[in-house]
Amino acid sequence: LQSNGSGVGPGFAEEKRATEQQDMIKRVGNSYPASPTLPDFHGCSPGWSSAFYGAECFDSQVHSYLKNLGKQKSSESQNIDAKKVELEQLLMMETKNYRKTIKFYQKLLQKERRSKGPETKSMLPKLRGQLQEMKSKVQFLELVKKYMMYAEQWGVESYVLPTLIHNGKTDTMDAAPMDESSLLLYYSTEKQQCNNQNGVRVLQAGTPLGLMAYLYSRNAFLEGYVQQFLYTFRYFCTQEEFLQFLLDRISSTLPSASLDPSTSLTKICNRSFYILQAWIEDCYSVDFATNTDLLATLKEFISSKVASLNGYGERLLSLLEDASVGKSGSAGQCSSVDKCEEEREEGRKTLHSLCKKLSEDVSRKNFYWKLSKGVGPIAQYQRERLHTGSAVLPKPCCSSFTEESSVSFARADEVGPFLLIECGAQQLCWQLTLLQQEVFHKCHPVHFLNSRALGVKDKCVAVPKTVSADTVSLKVCNLFLSKCIQDQYLLQLLKNADSVSTWVAAEIVTCHTTKRQVSLLSKFLLIAKCCYEQRNFATAMQILTGLENLIVRQLPAWKILPAKVAEIMEELKAVEVFLKSDSLCLMEGDRFKTLPTIPSAHVLAMHVQQLETGGFTMTNGAHKWTKLRNIAKVVSQVHAFQENPYTYAPDFKLQSYLRQRITRFKDADISALAADNCANFHQIPAEKHSRKIQDTLRRMKATFQ
Repeated sequence: LQSNGSGVGPGFAEEKRATEQQDMIKRVGNSYPASPTLPDFHGCSPGWSSAFYGAECFDSQVHSYLKNLGKQKSSESQNIDAKKVELEQLLMMETKNYRKTIKFYQKLLQKERRSKGPETKSMLPKLRGQLQEMKSKVQFLELVKKYMMYAEQWGVESYVLPTLIHNGKTDTMDAAPMDESSLLLYYSTEKQQCNNQNGVRVLQAGTPLGLMAYLYSRNAFLEGYVQQFLYTFRYFCTQEEFLQFLLDRISSTLPSASLDPSTSLTKICNRSFYILQAWIEDCYSVDFATNTDLLATLKEFISSKVASLNGYGERLLSLLEDASVGKSGSAGQCSSVDKCEEEREEGRKTLHSLCKKLSEDVSRKNFYWKLSKGVGPIAQYQRERLHTGSAVLPKPCCSSFTEESSVSFARADEVGPFLLIECGAQQLCWQLTLLQQEVFHKCHPVHFLNSRALGVKDKCVAVPKTVSADTVSLKVCNLFLSKCIQDQYLLQLLKNADSVSTWVAAEIVTCHTTKRQVSLLSKFLLIAKCCYEQRNFATAMQILTGLENLIVRQLPAWKILPAKVAEIMEELKAVEVFLKSDSLCLMEGDRFKTLPTIPSAHVLAMHVQQLETGGFTMTNGAHKWTKLRNIAKVVSQVHAFQENPYTYAPDFKLQSYLRQRITRFKDADISALAADNCANFHQIPAEKHSRKIQDTLRRMKATFQ
């Protein structure tokens, strides 16, 4: 069974399931698509898996299961609404059983920790296996439901698309086919595995209007086009142009949409609402929150044109309000704006904790990086070992961290680096990971696009410290349209990474004894090792950058560092080579089963820049959709990683200490700090120095005699 990449866990509210089931039953017998209503339009965003996998998101198993769903012995086919009802019933039942099993597992786990009875120990492994099977089944049913939702009747045939652009006010769209070669270019492929078509046309390029019109194509959602478009449309049109395109389609079709649900007018109207809500759900923070004029235009249109004719306008206004509260309230946390989404998120956290617990017997030693002799790339067999499930599973989270950390925190300046040496490497790794996660969860895939215009360059020199983000010129290497507003959160993300690297170097060079420098070097190396084993590659690479500082690399402490600890430095360099080798290296492995991961923001930005190299348009002026699709696939992994948060127990006192130390040294001059510390220089003992002088004088005296 395939899992669902949308991150849907078992935390659904049972009341919502019952309500949706009743709504589905009420619609049985109606063969036409209904007008946009709350149940039909709840959660329109296709999600990262749609952009990443495209048409392969729904494999042959989904197609065959849906084909057999709702069949009766007396008939070969079943009404689509009946299939929806049966699927909702199955999903509700499986989700309910899965949640009950999770609760039972948690109670049994607590009982086992207290009593450690033999019966409990024997039941736990069996129950874990059942949980994995139930989880896979629930996620597969969710994937089937997603396919049914995307296979709705609101799309139109491709020959209608030119008329959709030029003549949206008449119903001649159901008339004779028209030439679309002036808007869109295709190339043909061989027979696909998912269906029995002999040849499939794949979109290759298109004009801005053509690419926007293709959103209304019948298979736009199933192919992953909608989500890919939402990630990349800023390369060829502004947010205002895209919004106006949608509003024009709604204005021209809404008055007549409810007369006959089977016409193209109704399909276009419903698809317009669908795309608009998907855009709000997925990109509010990067498009509407940063552009008040765009938001005001949308609200004014809904209030004046939609609310009076269609009750869906109230839903859109409520969605905008909820998104605004979510943006200004708890930004960066994995919580949604409504109660149902909060329950879903909580359920996912519980599920992920269980998944981590199921892997507690897996040794971290399987996740091992090491360069072969020489300074070459990682061997192929080592890359394959990396992507095995057992190789990347993180260690289970322990609640004893906060209990054992009983240090009384005074001011960070008074404590100094002593706490770093006293705390365990795993403890520090967990808290640094949680701090990094807080920053990473505030970013969006769109933030990694067009980074050259923000001044982001290779060699980890994103923006000079003396230059503020507001002064960065967008005129240089700007790949977006000139009037397209770009959120600059990526600069904040890279500045945070640079602060951590500077902090690491500063802590080491300010140690006044070589012995303490060795201890701190060892601690940071062990923290970095723990981070990449837990798939927190961001912090691991930040520590590596701090250790590779020119001043730090010349410290005498490296010569007396234990050999086993010094080898970690080579492992970190191997990890860096691996991350830079492939833009999708962290997404390899089992489909829809990504573990908690935080990528290196700078490495990901460099991969996107590499994909952005070269022209975006063909000789005829059409924009290369194949190029844009590849970019969307790479940046979609940001949302994929954000769906699987780390569940370590936070130690707020230790986090506060780390924040203070990082803030103190974020703008430090490492060379100036090192100059004030004699431990940073190679010292020649006085006796040995005197003996060398005497030997030199003796040799010179012998020369003159």
